[in-house]
Amino acid sequence: MYPELKKEIETYERRTPKSRTALENAQPWMPLGVSSNFRSYEPYPMFIAEAKGTRVRDLDGNEYVDFNLCIGALMAGHSNPLVVAAVERQLKKGTMFGMPHEMERELAQEICARYPVENVRFGNSGTEVTMHAIRLARGYTGREKIIKFEGCYHGVHDAAMVSVKPKEDKWGSISAPNQVPASAGIPQAVVENTLVATFNDLPSVESLFERLRQQVAALILEPVPMNIGICRQRPGFLQGLRDLCTQHGALLIFDEVKTGAKLGRGGASEYFKVRPDMVCLAKSIGGGFPLAAFGASKKVMDLIAEGKVFHAGTYNTNPLVMAAGLAVLREVLTPQNYERINKMSKRLISGHNEIIKKSGLTAYAIGVCANGAVMLYPKEVRNYRDWTQIDLDLWRHYWFGMVNRGVLPTPHWWDEQWTISVAHTDADIEKHLEVFAQVAPALASAQQERTAAVAR
Repeated sequence: MYPELKKEIETYERRTPKSRTALENAQPWMPLGVSSNFRSYEPYPMFIAEAKGTRVRDLDGNEYVDFNLCIGALMAGHSNPLVVAAVERQLKKGTMFGMPHEMERELAQEICARYPVENVRFGNSGTEVTMHAIRLARGYTGREKIIKFEGCYHGVHDAAMVSVKPKEDKWGSISAPNQVPASAGIPQAVVENTLVATFNDLPSVESLFERLRQQVAALILEPVPMNIGICRQRPGFLQGLRDLCTQHGALLIFDEVKTGAKLGRGGASEYFKVRPDMVCLAKSIGGGFPLAAFGASKKVMDLIAEGKVFHAGTYNTNPLVMAAGLAVLREVLTPQNYERINKMSKRLISGHNEIIKKSGLTAYAIGVCANGAVMLYPKEVRNYRDWTQIDLDLWRHYWFGMVNRGVLPTPHWWDEQWTISVAHTDADIEKHLEVFAQVAPALASAQQERTAAVAR
């Protein structure tokens, strides 16, 4: 830990002593003292007391402009008044039914109107719907194997927990990556059925299809991988995947848990003009409530109706959640709001790149609609292995430096990105840039010193 990073962490500790105490109080009762491993980091995570719009307040009363937004789940902003009003109206009618209601059909129609699907089923999280989508693809094709990309995250069910963040000594050839379990407890048979390719490398995908003819049920990917910052695909890559899946009779699954609400009204398929066979949605479609969905053509989804593939869930289509989802799609994520967010996004990215150039920092800012990130790399990241070359201490310096000056730039992890919500204003964007301009010169100096030390 170099001096400037140490200073920022010490400042963080002085500002947030109640968060440290809160973690210590929780640790006897929960592993790591938190309910998701993503919420645990050194020296301790920030504990939040309240949030509204684009502001969060920690237990010590410090206020932050929030671009974390619950790991991208709050494009509506915290406690969006339209969402809150819809949920309050529903609270008076009932909180749980466990039986059908009309909002199910209404929200299904809204989703089918936006995305290239004919039928929809609902769930509560991204993990659930990617799990069900993979099962449905296997049931439809009668095949067991799936393809995913190295370094990409699709939830925490077994089939998705392969080569999420493999170490260099395990990952094998870039043209034919190894299948590396991401956790203990994953059966070897599951690992063997989850094939791994390299993002932006069509030959690595093609070789799997050729080697395992008539065995691959589906290929699942985020159209823009968002577990390695922001990684843009090479021209023609998505269409190449579409063509390979069609050629080999496999289903193409777009995991749009992060991108579905945030690339525009019709998600990635509309944005990139590539049509998948299945779409998975979650996070920002719920406006702060646990809403998820997966959809496909009627022909594929009919396997559920016929009883060949089973799907159920007690909390599916909880009326409070559905009311929130309807408010988000009908009243919050409007064409006007997308247009405004895109303008703010362009300003935030261009502003960061201006500051990077002026400071002498070796880095770049990149974004796609509501999402963006400062990437501390000398050239654009094209795959997971590019991403692993980051200087982690330098990234921590960036994050704690921003937080100590009142901006949560992203979730705490160097694989994450910011989210611009409908609640953000031009003033919030300028605050983000103002704080980055304060932090960037020290980052540049530390980067240059560390690079020189390695060279020696």
